[in-house]
Amino acid sequence: MGKTSGLKPGSITPASGQYEEIGPRGGKGPEVTSVQGKPLPPTQKPGSTYTLVDPTKNESGKGK
Repeated sequence: MGKTSGLKPGSITPASGQYEEIGPRGGKGPEVTSVQGKPLPPTQKPGSTYTLVDPTKNESGKGK
């Protein structure tokens, strides 16, 4: 699995699961579900990033 924190919106999701939006000053925002290999959605505020907080626990989210 690749890097799972500090991910910018639009970057490819390294692992399926729940990602929490982290603001530019460290504040926590909403969680989004993203699938491995798909781009992360836009954040609510400029400069925010995503951090993986709850990886998918089944085999469907893993690459082949």
